[in-house]
Amino acid sequence: MAVSPPTPSPPGASIGLIAGNGQLPLLFAEAARAQGLAVHVVAMEGEADPSVAKFAASLAWVNVGQVGAAVRHFRNNGVSRAVMAGGVRRIRSLAQVRPDFGLVRLAAGLRSLRDDELLRGIAKFFENHGVQIVAPTDYVKSVLAREGHLAGPPLTEKQKRDVELGREVVATLGRADVGQTVVVKDGVVLAVEAIEGTDECIRRAGKFGGPGAVVVKRSKPQQDLRFDLPAAGPVTLEVMRESGARVLAVEAGKTVLLDAQLLFSDAARLGLSVIGVT
Repeated sequence: MAVSPPTPSPPGASIGLIAGNGQLPLLFAEAARAQGLAVHVVAMEGEADPSVAKFAASLAWVNVGQVGAAVRHFRNNGVSRAVMAGGVRRIRSLAQVRPDFGLVRLAAGLRSLRDDELLRGIAKFFENHGVQIVAPTDYVKSVLAREGHLAGPPLTEKQKRDVELGREVVATLGRADVGQTVVVKDGVVLAVEAIEGTDECIRRAGKFGGPGAVVVKRSKPQQDLRFDLPAAGPVTLEVMRESGARVLAVEAGKTVLLDAQLLFSDAARLGLSVIGVT
């Protein structure tokens, strides 16, 4: 574990960040620092964007599974609250995880290693060691999708029906802790998200169904808002463009929109619809 020297901060004015992939860790770190908080970062090797360092009061790079090292870094810097932001590619984590003794002990007490139970177990592990895990969106509420038509052309009646079907199917996926995305066209489910992630799910749907599909993202019915919220951004739209999908429907209030203004302008430019539904 490589650790940079910590920067002193007043008591109570610090926050920890467990940084995975994507833009949310950067958005959080920038917003937290703007609120006067010293951000102490534990970054996942091979996942986190190295530019998170520019927002960090201290920085430790750890391998996936080194929860004990993460706890030590936070405690050494007086951190009592932390967020988990960004993802860890599940295929990579299954193949390359290097568990430390902390994760081994944690896993031994779980009934399964499915996403929800594992993440809650990790949160409990941190809390048992004096670090409370809180929701990143408590600090960056502006990144959550609002309800209604957000960008692009209005939906047709057929597209609206596909959105409703997609929401029903993805809710069932969520209850089983499988995925948060489904792709529908003309009342037919083309693809559901599993371990491959959203982008590959959309690409697979394009291969099966051709252009005109509707992409629906929704949080799990039992969603813990502290981690693993669904997210979408300009990259999502680019994958949709490649695959011929025409509509992105996300859950209002529970979906993180990454670089929202660019997302909306790209949707208008590409003729893709983006809506927030509850």
